[in-house]
Amino acid sequence: MKGLAGKRVVVTGGSSGIGAAAAQRFRDEGAEVIVLARRPGPGGIACDVSDRDQVQQAFALVGDLDVLINNAGLSVRNPALDIAAEQWDEVVATNLSGAFWAAQAAGRLMLKGRGGVIINTASTNALVGYRYYADYNATKAGLVALTKSLALEWAPKVRVNAVCPGYVLTPMQEAEYTPEMLAEVNGRIPLGRHAAPEEIAGLFAYLASDEATYFTGAVIVMDGGETAGSVISGPGGPGGPGA
Repeated sequence: MKGLAGKRVVVTGGSSGIGAAAAQRFRDEGAEVIVLARRPGPGGIACDVSDRDQVQQAFALVGDLDVLINNAGLSVRNPALDIAAEQWDEVVATNLSGAFWAAQAAGRLMLKGRGGVIINTASTNALVGYRYYADYNATKAGLVALTKSLALEWAPKVRVNAVCPGYVLTPMQEAEYTPEMLAEVNGRIPLGRHAAPEEIAGLFAYLASDEATYFTGAVIVMDGGETAGSVISGPGGPGGPGA
């Protein structure tokens, strides 16, 4: 991708799943990558994005940056009537508040500096209803609205877009779904399979590159055709949790 070599990229939730694939893709493009995660691994920065103070401290360590992949996320499969206050608060604090704290910190640096790109990991769950993920769905819908608001406020210096993955075969997905459930989901996707995290990472790289400089405020679905029709998931499930 044009223009990614030498860029400074921060990936939240970059220690597994889509985030880990994104971190590797940007490294492959010649970018300097800094991972923010609760357990970031060597060279990363420990940060719980639900804690605003931790986010501010982490971005103070990061300094100037060109790209934020705002990817940290949490998903818990539960019927709506069984969602406890603690679960609701944790999911909202991570997926929505945490995404805002990271975007705010990055945006402040980008607007003072050379500009940049923020890509939020939303979900097809933001766009259509899925059973058993009321809290997750609400946060991802909020993230879509947040993306559009920030794109308007921070243009033209900072581009802000959202990616809405469908089903992605991540450790989070495999932990929540049995092999039989995964096979059932695949049968309802026109392309017949889950996405690989690397496929979502490729879209991130494009949107952050100089080949996508007219994209801002966009909400891009990548779901193998799942939401193209009028009838989608039966039992429901996460449309590609970000972490």
